[in-house]
Amino acid sequence: MDSDTNRGGIFAGSDPFALARDWLAEAEKQEPNDPNAIALATVDADGMPNARMVLLKDIEADGFVFYTNYGSKKGREIAASGKAAFVMHWKSLRRQIRVRGITEREDGPQADAYFASRSLKSRLGAWASKQSEPLSSREALIAEVAKLSLMHGVSPKRPEFWGGIRIRPLEIEFWADGNFRLHDRFRWSRESAAATWRIERLNP
Repeated sequence: MDSDTNRGGIFAGSDPFALARDWLAEAEKQEPNDPNAIALATVDADGMPNARMVLLKDIEADGFVFYTNYGSKKGREIAASGKAAFVMHWKSLRRQIRVRGITEREDGPQADAYFASRSLKSRLGAWASKQSEPLSSREALIAEVAKLSLMHGVSPKRPEFWGGIRIRPLEIEFWADGNFRLHDRFRWSRESAAATWRIERLNP
């Protein structure tokens, strides 16, 4: 259901994932650094929120995928709640996309292929870092990378504790800056990942 039939221009289309890919493609031409950066939000067991910047690696037909250490704070919090949210903001376009949804792991061939595409130092770094845990010194981390480089050689496989997180959204909001703070906002929402999208225009 679409409550506003005047979604022309940059908001046009019947597929929110295709629209998100189009906006990201535009941002890639203008943003000076990391146009695929997202501010990822999770909550801990007490409901206290956490947010951090990560890089979105894929916009699929029905989900958004990023990669992380599953033992990190965000990995543990996502595993416990099964939910996450993020926002992508592009100053150059004066636009943003907000997403909230349910999560699942991507730890199969797709994750293996992405891990293999990373630089050798990044792959060794994934093995060496106990992400989010206290670290005695940078020198200790570098020494761990050196030790693991001897152990794994030039073709380290993806660690079992490292892989993708897929967010299947229940809400996607597309926002564009407007004059006098009269912004354009359209929210796509659905009851479940298998349900039909409802589209509503929101007040700025």
